[in-house]
Amino acid sequence: MKLETKCLHAGYTPKNTEPRVVPIVQSTTYVYDSTDDVAAVFDDPTKSLIYSRFANPTVMAVEDKIAALEGGIGAMCTSSGQAASLCSILNILQAGDSLISTTSIYGGTINLFAVTFKKMGIECIFVSPDASEDEIRAAFKPNTKAVFGETIANPALTVFDIEKFAKIAHENNVPLIVDNTFPTPVLCRPIEHGADIVVHSTSKYMDGHAVQVGGVIVDSGNFNWANGKFPEFTEPDESYHGIVYTEAYGKAAYIIKARMQLMRDFGCYPSAQSAFYLNLGLETLAVRMKQYCINAQTIAEFLEANDKVESVNYPGLKSSPYHSLAEKYLPNGCSGVISFVIKGGRNTAVKFMDSLKLASNEVHVADIRTCVLHPASATHRQLTDEQLIAAGINGGMIRFSVGLENIDDILDDLKNAFAAI
Repeated sequence: MKLETKCLHAGYTPKNTEPRVVPIVQSTTYVYDSTDDVAAVFDDPTKSLIYSRFANPTVMAVEDKIAALEGGIGAMCTSSGQAASLCSILNILQAGDSLISTTSIYGGTINLFAVTFKKMGIECIFVSPDASEDEIRAAFKPNTKAVFGETIANPALTVFDIEKFAKIAHENNVPLIVDNTFPTPVLCRPIEHGADIVVHSTSKYMDGHAVQVGGVIVDSGNFNWANGKFPEFTEPDESYHGIVYTEAYGKAAYIIKARMQLMRDFGCYPSAQSAFYLNLGLETLAVRMKQYCINAQTIAEFLEANDKVESVNYPGLKSSPYHSLAEKYLPNGCSGVISFVIKGGRNTAVKFMDSLKLASNEVHVADIRTCVLHPASATHRQLTDEQLIAAGINGGMIRFSVGLENIDDILDDLKNAFAAI
């Protein structure tokens, strides 16, 4: 991103005005040369910046970086991962429509889809991530407009068969939306396997330091929005001077419509400061993801050999039912999150967690610091027993997010907690 620089020393013109770091453009407002210039931007917001509720230069630099990492045509950052999931769906669905989602997704997303969307007149049809092709096809209705899944589910750690779901979604002329939060594009790029839209909670590995909440939507640019099923892309938008998105913006129709309609109305855009922090995390993402995977594989193997553990779920283990899918979609590692069920159920799990010293008991995951959570008591607390089972959550399940501390220190912390029970 070039900056206009005026040097205070007369007679000296700097040869390079490219900053070494992404600058923070801490402004809500942008100045125009004339009234006509302002009017032109309100006719077409892609011509320039309007207001930082829509776009900001710092955030835009990060959006471009994430789009490039995922192999997409464009991206839009949001104020949270939940806002990204919300906008990714509402950009194509409205009252009277339905979507299909796998059951093993983040608990907050289940609540969004099953409760809040229902109030808005949108039906979510849940299917098992292990459903056969025929079972997935049977879930489709004439009003189904999208399919949703998580590459690695939080916290069930099921691995989403992207190509299978993409194939069936495309047979029905609808897009596949994939939450790629846990792998990040370092470990998996869903677009290369057929996904049309990718979302992230950037609060997790992309940030890495637990300093800012955020999300992002990435548009592959590959889906045909003019296939007859999405008139909102091919008919005039009267809220924007009758613009037709597919005609005006071609392959970028989806992401521009999301910005021009949803970001305009919801205003869930991150601050420049948040984007600056996110960019710092992105600069070390490739190095960190490699070490997370190494540490997590060691911890998963340790837990699997422990006689106080009932089961361990980590796709990197050969014993995992998702190991073959992990080899296909995640050949470079399965991130740093492990879920395991401790013998003795909920009470024993809580005692074990309270005995940990290095690992932080917190409502977060995918941090540089090791953290631990009891999903049934926290992130998935709002779910019924039936929904917990469908989401792969056991009362004795512990979500263990392996950090970047020395591996021997993490192992010692676990050993001491096991000794306490």
